[in-house]
Amino acid sequence: MITRKKPEKFRLRTTMMFMNAERPALIKDAYIYGSESIILDLEDAVAENQKDAARFSLFNAMKSIDYGNTEVIVRINGLDTPHWKEDIRCVVAAGVDGIRIAKCESAADVKLVDQYVLKAEKEFGVEVGRTLLMAALESPKGIMNAYEIVTASDRIFGCAISGGDFRKAMHVKVEVGGIEMLTARAQMLLAARAAGVQCFDTMFSNLDDMAGFKAEVIQNRKMGFDGKSVINPKQIQFVHETFAPTEQEIHYAEKLVRSFNEQADSGVGVYTVDGKMIDIPFIVDAQRVIDLAKSMGVYKGDL
Repeated sequence: MITRKKPEKFRLRTTMMFMNAERPALIKDAYIYGSESIILDLEDAVAENQKDAARFSLFNAMKSIDYGNTEVIVRINGLDTPHWKEDIRCVVAAGVDGIRIAKCESAADVKLVDQYVLKAEKEFGVEVGRTLLMAALESPKGIMNAYEIVTASDRIFGCAISGGDFRKAMHVKVEVGGIEMLTARAQMLLAARAAGVQCFDTMFSNLDDMAGFKAEVIQNRKMGFDGKSVINPKQIQFVHETFAPTEQEIHYAEKLVRSFNEQADSGVGVYTVDGKMIDIPFIVDAQRVIDLAKSMGVYKGDL
């Protein structure tokens, strides 16, 4: 019987790989591919008449497979279906790290899921508060309510946009450069940063278009996302490489932190480094770069 340690609300999640919870052949080795998080899907990937089978497969996988440090999130069925309550009971009893709320559109959705998660934790003797939540924003309403959604529960660690459903709602198709989703992505990012939670971009579904995938990942990083949803192991390495701080970024961050420590000892609050004025916000960001490099195993310094 496998017992997982308590999940971390803030941890490295540059990749979140979707896996069909109904297929044991897929989920039994999901941790070997190197994605920091995996999302076992009980929703769209599972046929309507296979929901019970998928829950059974998921529960037994969680109780018999050691996923190590790989985070396990489960996407439950939408709150407009008859399946979500039993999904919650199953995944909480199984000891998953978190739940992805599909088609989340309001703070009320989050609070309702939180209520049933708490009920399940008490029912199955799971530590109260252990099960984390993330919100999938898949509609214009969800995007418009992003801040209220991500601040609706202390369990929320982040949010993600779902491109397929959002594009359908907006009557648009995939465009080179992602212009059809830039406004929604930006609004979601603003809400996440204001709330102090993480933010993840949608999956790139065309596995044959690696050039398009790479361009989108680079854009994600430049926009400020914390990570990317992926659907195939071959997408993982490039995301990790793109989101990892460069040697130049790490070196500059070290310089800022070291100079701050030196100036602080002298009682100086604002000073210059390489001709640029530096104050506290710069140091906070520099420390974030160093912490990210440490999490990704690319830091060789001593700070």
